[in-house]
Amino acid sequence: MNLVEHANARLADWPTLSRGRARCGARHCFCAGTQEIVHFHGGNEVDVHLTHGMIDRLRPALQKSSALKLPTASGWITVRLEAGSDIDLLATLVSAALFATGSRSELAETVRTDPCTQGASQTPCQRSDRRPRRPTRWRRTGKVPDGITD
Repeated sequence: MNLVEHANARLADWPTLSRGRARCGARHCFCAGTQEIVHFHGGNEVDVHLTHGMIDRLRPALQKSSALKLPTASGWITVRLEAGSDIDLLATLVSAALFATGSRSELAETVRTDPCTQGASQTPCQRSDRRPRRPTRWRRTGKVPDGITD
């Protein structure tokens, strides 16, 4: 298992994260509710949405790490996975991102207008690990029309 696969598997076990579709087209994405928190770009790069405020608070420590890229105009940072310790760093940053998500009610709007380091469209995170829901009238009546399997 390479470092990206290991990091992806580690985050998949977190109960507060669900798999989703990244707005920027990244293959793997994790969300907290509808908030995109982390996604994996090609190669060994992972973006984490820390928010501008959290990056400002952590900047002195973040600047010391050679595994991080800190874009100046984004609430996203990039973690380069080059060693096992970078996965621990990623996990710490995802924890900080979850804290920032829970402590800011306006974060949903911030995420929509704050593209990741690779650029993004303006659609919210969509969970990809759920079954499609039945139309409302089927749930209400409990009856599925003939010829349709549930």
